[in-house]
Amino acid sequence: MSFGQLPYDVAHVLGGAMLLLSCMLLYQRRVAAVITALALQGGVLAAAAAWQGYVQGAPQLFLTALMALLAKAVLIPLALRLLVRRFDLDRTVETALGIGASMLAGIALVALAILVVLPVTGGAQAVAREDLALALSVVLLGMLMMITRRNAILQVVGLMSLENGLILAAVGVAGMPLVVELSTAALVLVVLVVGAVFLLMIRGEFASTDTGLVERHRGEAE
Repeated sequence: MSFGQLPYDVAHVLGGAMLLLSCMLLYQRRVAAVITALALQGGVLAAAAAWQGYVQGAPQLFLTALMALLAKAVLIPLALRLLVRRFDLDRTVETALGIGASMLAGIALVALAILVVLPVTGGAQAVAREDLALALSVVLLGMLMMITRRNAILQVVGLMSLENGLILAAVGVAGMPLVVELSTAALVLVVLVVGAVFLLMIRGEFASTDTGLVERHRGEAE
């Protein structure tokens, strides 16, 4: 393997690892395993940002990598675990769509991302095209998790995975200003705080984190 091919290969492996962990988020049947997969995805994102900082000669991406490592691989998973233990939340995954059906839908979304990104980025470098396709796949799988999971904590996990995909896309584009990445991270952290408040309100009102109870309470479901 030549050195000229090395940046592409490493970036491709890291992006593929993030996509694999997104699939694991959909497949896991226990909340603890989902949170562990999210932490691993955060660690891989930090490695991807650091690698792009080295390849692009962009020191600001090392700051992005450090933030991703601390917040996404350590602090946020730890906070989610504390919430699960503090409020004795359900330890099993409740889905609006079966695990098998969710995986099939995830495969279809990955194929859609490839079909959308690759044709419209024909003039870009190969590494950028692959990164964008993988990043869009991670974003779509995060959205799918938010839609198909009833537990509010798992919907927050889906949101964080979606944001991981956005950051993967941002660091893969040479010349992306650091302020854009920081603004995206700040926005999602605000949404995370709002989601935590929403979670506590559901827990206090219904003694459960199943968002389906809200629909039944409003008479929208039988």
